[in-house]
Amino acid sequence: MTLRSAMARIGAQEDLNFLLTNRIPRTMLTRLMGRVSRIEQPLVRDASLALWRFFCDVDLTQSEQSRFASLHEAFIRKLKPGARVVDPDPAVLASPCDAIVGAHGRVSEGLALQVKGMPYRLDELVGDMADARAFADGWYVTLRLTAGMYHRFHAPHDLTVEQVRYISGDTWNVNPIALKRIERLFCRNERAPIRVRLEHGGARLMLVPVAAVLVASIRLPWLDAERSVREGGVGGRAVSARFAKGAEMGWFEHGSTIVVLAPRDFALAPGVCEGGTIRMGEPLMRLPD
Repeated sequence: MTLRSAMARIGAQEDLNFLLTNRIPRTMLTRLMGRVSRIEQPLVRDASLALWRFFCDVDLTQSEQSRFASLHEAFIRKLKPGARVVDPDPAVLASPCDAIVGAHGRVSEGLALQVKGMPYRLDELVGDMADARAFADGWYVTLRLTAGMYHRFHAPHDLTVEQVRYISGDTWNVNPIALKRIERLFCRNERAPIRVRLEHGGARLMLVPVAAVLVASIRLPWLDAERSVREGGVGGRAVSARFAKGAEMGWFEHGSTIVVLAPRDFALAPGVCEGGTIRMGEPLMRLPD
């Protein structure tokens, strides 16, 4: 047995995994991680990159660059042109990111599930009753980005961003083990609901990036080129920013989750299943005819 496989077996033990990733000073370690990841001193950089690649399933073969000044630069790496193909069909809502598909399905009485038996309220997730009401009988899909994945997210269709709201919160881990144990986890964590309107048909969607332990920094450079969403302050901001399908919208500075909310007349794309992987640009939903 290799050291990596031994560590993976230890990490698969739910009680220990939960203890190591949640029963820690989450906020302090998250901020410390943010600082350490930006250190460009070669010894620190090389050691942190080596640990990241050892503990996480990292594939850098499609990265635009092969050398990085810091761990942070590797986290937020861009990909080579053509590394992701965005489905051109106007009837397809593409996945905004690389992810593992989590809980998904119909919203029921304003409730979605983080896992079976663990509901949460949409109005609490998005921070506004009117926004939540638009999806009261719609669809939700949970997209979890792991630590080694490509961390940038993109427009799932031609769209205009109408509002961004920042909601302060905790930094619980968002892995399946934590989701089974912490009620309303997505509603507890820091998040930035983004309300958009599709140019094709005018439907409204919500993209809800949710931060997690070691990653409490959501960047939307078109909203603020210098600061994270958190640094811009709590509350909602009306905006009007247009994006073509597949255009980059922002990034996480580690790995986390995006919850996608869509109206009832949309439909899940064939092949979307819990536990399955999806790449940015692949079909996530289908628009109504």
